[in-house]
Amino acid sequence: MPAQNPRINVVLDNFLYQNVRLLAEKDNVSLSCKVRDLLKQALEIQEDMALSAFAEKREKSWNDSKALSHNDVWS
Repeated sequence: MPAQNPRINVVLDNFLYQNVRLLAEKDNVSLSCKVRDLLKQALEIQEDMALSAFAEKREKSWNDSKALSHNDVWS
């Protein structure tokens, strides 16, 4: 039966492999699950960094005189 989820092969140096293995053992999960979870966390961090950069750019262009008040928006 073919696998339902896409697969990826990754080559790790020994130090990185041992660290991931220890984390997987500590959490009582497979290496595959631990690598998947770490990759998800890394992607979330990358997304947060991109959104932060976007917010900083918007913040620099903020102009109080052009901003709408709460009443202007909701009335």
